[in-house]
Amino acid sequence: MKDFAKCRELSPYLAETPAMRLGAPGKNGKLDLVFELDASNKSIMRHWDRRAPLIVQQELYFDEGMPEMPCVYILSSGGPNVDGDRYENRFTVRKDAYAFISTGAATKIAEMIYNYSALKQTFVLEENAYLEYLPEATIPCRNSRYVTDTDIHIHPSATLFYAEIYTSGRKYYREGELFVYDLLSVCTRAFRPNGVPLFREKMVAEPKRKSVRHIGVMHHYDVFANVIVLTPEKDAAQIYERTQAVMNREENLAVGITHLPNRCGLIFKVLGKETQPVKRAVREFCSVVRMQIKGKPLPEEFIWR
Repeated sequence: MKDFAKCRELSPYLAETPAMRLGAPGKNGKLDLVFELDASNKSIMRHWDRRAPLIVQQELYFDEGMPEMPCVYILSSGGPNVDGDRYENRFTVRKDAYAFISTGAATKIAEMIYNYSALKQTFVLEENAYLEYLPEATIPCRNSRYVTDTDIHIHPSATLFYAEIYTSGRKYYREGELFVYDLLSVCTRAFRPNGVPLFREKMVAEPKRKSVRHIGVMHHYDVFANVIVLTPEKDAAQIYERTQAVMNREENLAVGITHLPNRCGLIFKVLGKETQPVKRAVREFCSVVRMQIKGKPLPEEFIWR
């Protein structure tokens, strides 16, 4: 597990949790999933290793737009993330394989007194692999601290659609919680298989110390989506041409797109007042990406999602 204590923004939150020690059973979840083609060229989840409280069961094939796609949902038996929780995910997609990964519900970061919650992720995509990663939103509650660190190792011919959505808190809880968490730190890096770096992006929000309501940050918006598409240059160009920057004042939605460094793909960002319009914009963009890479659309979201 990564030593998150070296992140300087975490220096005020290093006190040990007195209730359960760091790394105790139930506080140190881990997933290791591997997708590959079987003998009949069907994409399957060949290997999965899980440690509570994270749970993954058998892959399902319910995507009406791409019924051959193995779909996996990450569940948690432990409820919200609490202080001292550490999670680690590793997702590998072998040559020519493809998959969809999501979460069963929003990730809630509970109110904290000691320490912080952390997630380390590693994505490995081999030649011509394809992965859609669309988890539900993350909800940082009052006084919470949450840090994520993501490494992506991707072949030049592979495609990764990586989405993350962060809300401002429990907006409709009692009197409402808008940006009253202590810390949200999100770092993402990508590399070629030979170790050549492609890009690094880090976002740190400490709304109690410095307001995020400025123009150019969140302004009057409450939900933020960050989408990274790593794909061959020719496909990135086509996706870019088919995607419009939008300022929709009726839906309180702002959408922007630009190229990543080193011609490795695109970054797509959405701001909104509510979660559902932001999710819809992300899924519409994912459908554009899937049509470009696989020639098949993303189906309508389930009505209960």
